[in-house]
Amino acid sequence: MVPRSRPTASSSSPTAFTEVRAWLAGNGSTVYDWPQIWLDGQNWPTDGEIDILEGLGGGACYHWHGPPDGTGYGGCASGTFTGGWHTFGMDWEPGSVTYYYDGNEVGSVTNATSLITSDPMYLILIASTSAESVNQAPVTERFSYVRVWQH
Repeated sequence: MVPRSRPTASSSSPTAFTEVRAWLAGNGSTVYDWPQIWLDGQNWPTDGEIDILEGLGGGACYHWHGPPDGTGYGGCASGTFTGGWHTFGMDWEPGSVTYYYDGNEVGSVTNATSLITSDPMYLILIASTSAESVNQAPVTERFSYVRVWQH
């Protein structure tokens, strides 16, 4: 979990579409390091966590973590998201989150699997490493822009 003192790029609330343009280090479909593009509220897991992109074990993954116990629902997208600029987005509607990579839907989570919050969240961008990731030094992820559209 990221300390509250860490800078955040934006804030978002339900009925919003969020998109981040990022350059991820990697080789083919393997994402290096532990890039993270995610939203977090003030009281986890009550108000949940939306992982737009998380580099897990070399994959480009998306998840919703929420009540009652923070269990994650989502998956990892197939495709190549390394070695160039790509967009990672999510459409957050009441009761659902739909994920988009390079403008293509890669998955969604609805209230059928976990209670999706309507509480405001902060958008966090992190380039780091993890013991569960394919690491490369130095960490070379880059972020070009963040866009948030209210519906």
